[in-house]
Amino acid sequence: MTDSPEIAAARIEAARARMQLVESVRAFEAPILDLKNQLTPSHLMADAWDAAKSKGADIAEDAVDAVRSRPLTTTGVVAAIALFLAREPLIDLAGKLVDGAKRPKLKSRKKKQAQTETVND
Repeated sequence: MTDSPEIAAARIEAARARMQLVESVRAFEAPILDLKNQLTPSHLMADAWDAAKSKGADIAEDAVDAVRSRPLTTTGVVAAIALFLAREPLIDLAGKLVDGAKRPKLKSRKKKQAQTETVND
C-alpha cells in the first residue's frame, strides 16, 4: 500500500514535530535536573559549610589585622577577660592572704588540733 503524497508529507511533518517536541523536552529537562541536583541535602550542606568557612576565615583575618594595629588595646582586653574568668579563684586567694596576714596563730592552732585528732582516732 502506497501512501499518497499528502499522507507521506503529513507523516514526515509528524516525525519532524515529534523530534522537535523531544528536543524541547530535553532542553527543558536539563535545567530542572540541574536544579534538582542543587537542592539535594548534601549539596545544600556543602554550600552552607563552604560559606561558613569563608565567613570564618574573613572574621579571623579581620581579627588578626585588628590585633596588629592595636597590640596594647588587645593586651588589655585579653587581661580583662582572663581576670573575669579567674575571678573566683582570685577572690579566694585574696581572702586567704588577708586571713593569713590577720590571724597567723589560728592556722597553727588548727594544724595542732588536726594532728591531735588524728592521734586520738
